[in-house]
Amino acid sequence: MTDPRISEEDFQKFREFFYRKTGIQFESSKRYFVDKRLQERIVATGNDSFRGYFTMLRFQASGEELQQLTNLMTVNETYFFREEYQFKCLVNSILPEIVAAKIDSSPLRIWVIPSSSGEEPYSIAIYLLEYWAGINDWDIEIISSDIDTKILGHARQGLYSARSVQELPIKFLQRYFKRSGDSYQLNYDLRQSVEFTRVNLSERADTRPYRNFDVIFCRNLLIYFDDISRKTAAETFYDALKPGGFICLGHSESMSRISSLYKVRKYPDAIVYQKPLEGR
Repeated sequence: MTDPRISEEDFQKFREFFYRKTGIQFESSKRYFVDKRLQERIVATGNDSFRGYFTMLRFQASGEELQQLTNLMTVNETYFFREEYQFKCLVNSILPEIVAAKIDSSPLRIWVIPSSSGEEPYSIAIYLLEYWAGINDWDIEIISSDIDTKILGHARQGLYSARSVQELPIKFLQRYFKRSGDSYQLNYDLRQSVEFTRVNLSERADTRPYRNFDVIFCRNLLIYFDDISRKTAAETFYDALKPGGFICLGHSESMSRISSLYKVRKYPDAIVYQKPLEGR
């Protein structure tokens, strides 16, 4: 007989395990959210209790169930042109400063993490096309990553609800999307302009290949981390940026409270953080 009930001891064991694996810390106030998803996976995997499921979760060689559960546990709430002021800062201040200092013609590289369902990286692509004067002079690489493999599939598909696109100017909606029933399909060229990858920010093996970025957008992710995980993430981003590169955080996040590695840069449109140039 299946008994998917989660005791307080079970919750604490799972919370510690999931934190070690992902850097995400669930507070006790999230207990209902966590229990509901654990119970769903206990039943779906044919286990008869939390104990059996947790054993499988920890020791499954493929890690497939941990990925399935992670997909359920992560929150993916976003929309196009969210916190637009940072995109304005990107085209008005950050990119002009970067290209003025460039000594070669290598592509400008932007990393967006988490990608969620793709609204943020695609918003950046649209914003560059519409508002950045240098778009015809420079190659741009946009790489967007997430721990959730299911949401990455949605991002690559580029199919969005009316709610996701409600902040877009009508002219952009008409220019870059095609109506598909009650949804909006992003055009092929824009979907091809972003490379989507699966990355666990807490796994050094995942993040090690991510280097030489000019700009990183990591917005509204670190609020789910504790102080130790935030500091580790800040160091990961530092390694991923070129000297002089920039990172943009969510409006309620402050790198100054996390790490002393970065300089605070105050621009007319936004406050962002910069990896210092070498030797300065």
